Amino acid sequence: MKIVLVNYRYFISGGPERYYFNIKEILEKQGHEVIPFSIKSSRNLSSDYEKYFLDVVDDEIYFAHAEKSFKVILKSFTRMFYSFEAKHKFKQLLTDTKPDLVYIMQYHNKISPSIIDVSYSLRIPVVHRISDFQYMCPNALFYNDVIGVCEDCLKGKWMSCVKYKCVLNSRIYSAIKMGAKWLHDIMGITKKIDAFVVPSSFTLSKLEEFGIPKEKLYHIPTFFNLKEENPTVEYRPFLLFVGRIEKQKGLMTLIKAFEGTEYNLKIIGFSNDGYEKQLKEYLKDKRHHVEFLGKKSFEEIVPYLKECLCTVVPSEWYDNFPNVILESFAYKKAVIATDFGSLPELVHDNKTGLTFQYADIECLKEKIRYTFEHPETIKEMGENGYQSILSDYSPSVHYTYLINLFDNLKK
Repeated sequence: MKIVLVNYRYFISGGPERYYFNIKEILEKQGHEVIPFSIKSSRNLSSDYEKYFLDVVDDEIYFAHAEKSFKVILKSFTRMFYSFEAKHKFKQLLTDTKPDLVYIMQYHNKISPSIIDVSYSLRIPVVHRISDFQYMCPNALFYNDVIGVCEDCLKGKWMSCVKYKCVLNSRIYSAIKMGAKWLHDIMGITKKIDAFVVPSSFTLSKLEEFGIPKEKLYHIPTFFNLKEENPTVEYRPFLLFVGRIEKQKGLMTLIKAFEGTEYNLKIIGFSNDGYEKQLKEYLKDKRHHVEFLGKKSFEEIVPYLKECLCTVVPSEWYDNFPNVILESFAYKKAVIATDFGSLPELVHDNKTGLTFQYADIECLKEKIRYTFEHPETIKEMGENGYQSILSDYSPSVHYTYLINLFDNLKK
């Protein structure tokens, strides 16, 4: 089968890109021809198809990193709404390569849904893997800094997005994003997509509530591409957080749970909006053993996964099947996670980890205390997590479900 893989980054920046390159590798090993489509960037891996890639708008990973020129802002907004540049280049790619199917990871904001129109007009099936809530929420999170978890847009209360400045803490950006979402809804973009691959059943239920027909929704959990069979690990006395340092990740709850204790926490990640500074300012002059290690590549993270006692995922938004949980299991580490959203689908309390109540500092502190006082039990939970990688989250299991879907759409 000849498959076009679409993602707006052709380099590894986070979980969605790790999935992109992992599934590309697996499809190619199974004899399929994989054709990438993305945006040009100095960070990109080499590709024979780069001539079809969209011109770079700027070379920043996140739009909010720095001041933008008017030209950059204008081009960014056209791709947020509808890009004829993307439509032309994608049509050229599809016409030249004649693929059997298009599999999309992320296109919102950077490429535009014009590529879906092209595929639809050429009668090429389109599958979209869902990694956030872009179709339902202008900031893709179901979360804002004012009220926390918010489903107002799902319920049709669109002005809440502007009221709470959900996008980049700006009413202007929020209104623009809301306008783009309205346009895509009016155009019926989701109706032109043949199937949606959804990692968590929780997210699937939200898409169904949004109005996407159930028969288009396929629950196919993410996998971990285990390169190191039966890895040798240690269990040193520290907990590990890996991820972006943002308010919705529950970092303030986490560091408050460690505050005033003798327990060690290492935090790997970066802040796009300065939130890390707030956390460090809070900890200033307080007794703690919290260490910020900065941004690291996955290869640099692996030694910490191998050595930690367990990892912690204290998310306070609807975290959609975070890769760090599977990465933890792959290195035989249990996970402490919020009992919220999709997380209980992955972290089974007292089996593959421990769960705690939403944003409950004392409850989390008790779980942390239990972890350090019962390391052998935590080790057993980590072993259970590792077994789940082999049985439920393996590349072969994921590939079987995915290729069956592709085959059915191709008929």
